[in-house]
Amino acid sequence: MRTVGVEEELLVVDPSGRPVPRGPEALAVASRRGEGQTPEEHDRDDGPGERPGHLVPELKQEQVELGTRVCTGLDEVTRELRFWRGRADAAARAVGARVAALASSPVAVDPEPTPGERYAEMEERFGLIATDQLTCGCHVHVSVDGDEEGVAVLDRIRVWLPVLTALTANSPFWLGRDSGYASYRSQAWDRWPSSGPTELFGDAATYARVVDDLVATRTIVDAGQVYFAARLSRSWPTVEVRVADVALRVEDAVTHAGLVRALVDTAATEWRAGRPAPAVRGEVLRVAAWRAGRSGTAGELVHPLTGRPAPAADVVAALLAHVEGALEASGDRQRVEDGVRAVLERGTGADLQRRVHRETGDLAAVVRAAADLTVVR
Repeated sequence: MRTVGVEEELLVVDPSGRPVPRGPEALAVASRRGEGQTPEEHDRDDGPGERPGHLVPELKQEQVELGTRVCTGLDEVTRELRFWRGRADAAARAVGARVAALASSPVAVDPEPTPGERYAEMEERFGLIATDQLTCGCHVHVSVDGDEEGVAVLDRIRVWLPVLTALTANSPFWLGRDSGYASYRSQAWDRWPSSGPTELFGDAATYARVVDDLVATRTIVDAGQVYFAARLSRSWPTVEVRVADVALRVEDAVTHAGLVRALVDTAATEWRAGRPAPAVRGEVLRVAAWRAGRSGTAGELVHPLTGRPAPAADVVAALLAHVEGALEASGDRQRVEDGVRAVLERGTGADLQRRVHRETGDLAAVVRAAADLTVVR
């Protein structure tokens, strides 16, 4: 059974529904409780990676990030996400705020950078891209047996990643306006110079050379800023999939984690069987990713097997068929299929946000509704 871990970025908001720069204060509370790091502690930490189960700072003071422990089953992922969302919310409440699982801020706000040498360098180097970057994603780590298997997985899952973006879309509003997208976070995030889909690597040596070459350009701060849609973790023997918006509902985040693990396992099986990776150009993948962010599950997506548009439900069905064997082997099939069906029937987080806005006419009400859903037991 491949292990899985989840990292989620959350907005810190006041009771009225406005993001507030109290993330560092909340993390100071968490640090005193032995549950996280302050920005100062995080900036000094030069170890191999955060300890399992944690709350840490993010680029903006209006954010905190949680990370689960390493999990073997989806029930465990559920418990971990509920626990750490609850602890993040408790820390925020201690300083007069809450957390909300929103991938972008519906209301207008001028985000404040988190203190720290690395964050300051990013703000100076990237200008408005970093200044405006108040986005919250979900990153899923799945264990692999070494870098060669990891790169083989990256080469084989890349065509399916836009489907995951569509299923997790949760950022229709951007700083006070309807963006017209289901996942505007995915559009804002891809402004970073090292983000987005990758070409085929072929082997671990090529992957390492590409990362070294990117760092050698002195454009990005360091290898940690290689923001590929999926990458090898620098700290753990995992593949890290980074294309999802943070999910409003814990159950949707768990469904996403189950799909990612099944994709990784399917890809590794194909590699061991000698099946080549799909030879799809990066330009096509970038268009597919854009289209997924634009319409989510409400319109057409680019079908990974044909390169042509198809109804989102058909493309999602193709994804489930692709990973059916892995889901069956892990015992996750019924749970993941039910979770996907629920998203398609009730809509994504983006659909819920727009529904609340239509009913209330108030973007702050969208934030308050999200905060209530973030920590539902």
